[in-house]
Amino acid sequence: MVPAHQAGWYRRSGDTLSLTLHVQPGAKRSEIAGLHGGALKIRLAAPPVEGRANEALLKFIAGLFAVSLRDTELKLGGQSRHKVVAVTGSKIEPESLLPDN
Repeated sequence: MVPAHQAGWYRRSGDTLSLTLHVQPGAKRSEIAGLHGGALKIRLAAPPVEGRANEALLKFIAGLFAVSLRDTELKLGGQSRHKVVAVTGSKIEPESLLPDN
């Protein structure tokens, strides 16, 4: 098994993290479900309606990385389950969010 930091689901550039995500909206609760291919799988309680899931995703990510909502940005995948989110200014290491850690 490839270690998470080599799995390609995130990239750090300066103080910005780019996260590759596989998002499953409409779940019972919002949680990290582990790795899915080359992405971090996230189950979201929000429905995929009128951008609500994307908004809930950014709030969830901001909470995980202990940053304000304005420090998160959806870069790719507005209408897709596969998304790229940028997080700026977090001191949280992405590997620490995995269920195995």
